Amino acid sequence: MNNTDHHSLWEEYCADKGMSAPCPPSDQFGDTPELADELVALVLREQKQATCELKTWFDSRGLPLPAIGDQWIIMDGSGTERCIIETIQVDLCPVRQVDAAFAWDEGEGDRSLAFWKDAHDAYYKRQAKRDGFIYSDDMICVCERFKLIWPTKISK
Repeated sequence: MNNTDHHSLWEEYCADKGMSAPCPPSDQFGDTPELADELVALVLREQKQATCELKTWFDSRGLPLPAIGDQWIIMDGSGTERCIIETIQVDLCPVRQVDAAFAWDEGEGDRSLAFWKDAHDAYYKRQAKRDGFIYSDDMICVCERFKLIWPTKISK
């Protein structure tokens, strides 16, 4: 995850809430600018309320797994901060055991489990090629559900 030098979105959020807190990490969904733009738009419409990453991604980078209450800033494909989300649930399971309810909450494509499996298998295979591992749907994935906390007034 990236920590950028510009955290105006976080400062706006803190000012609105009358609080002061360290800025959380920032990152993008997806592995291309176009996918990042598409996915952040789904978050802003509150259609995308979940995300999934292989546990090996966290392990290989020395990062802790997400935890309930974690907040992070989501950026679009150009690196512009667009929203803040908060983790509300984290589950670990083999990729092949992700269910239709999670696929629906992830909000992508037609929201079906079949679409989810096709899209994520392709994504994880690209990731495996980049990171030098062999992908299998037996690998453990981190299924994270979240809520949009800022901005709170989005025209749908």
